[in-house]
Amino acid sequence: MPRVKNALLLTEREMDVMRILWDSKKPLVASEIAKTGVSLSNNTVQSVLRKLLTKKYIEVADIVYSGTVLTRSYKPAVSKGDLLVEQFVNQFKKNEDSIPIPSLVSTLLKHEKNEKETIEKLEILLKERKKIINQEE
Repeated sequence: MPRVKNALLLTEREMDVMRILWDSKKPLVASEIAKTGVSLSNNTVQSVLRKLLTKKYIEVADIVYSGTVLTRSYKPAVSKGDLLVEQFVNQFKKNEDSIPIPSLVSTLLKHEKNEKETIEKLEILLKERKKIINQEE
């Protein structure tokens, strides 16, 4: 999914709107997002939705009636997990010279619920990655 450059970090308001959309079982119009009780005004929601559309984190799901007016309904274009991984990678790249990848992986594994299963999955991924690297050489 293509992104706009430097769009990896979201503001607090952008994250609020993304959480609301992720938690919703259906696409929402701006007025429904504003009514969720997260202290977002309709104007703020409209502004945030425009920014999220530009960054390609949300998409227009449909054109629907809100009362007697046609309006757009929105849905997330990226999952919560994908966004968190993007933000993590972005932060990691800023500090990669001070954080060795093996140490990072080791620390993450310590916090895994099923460490053995995760290690087995990582071994498979590493073998696949080695094949790709060897083919490129």
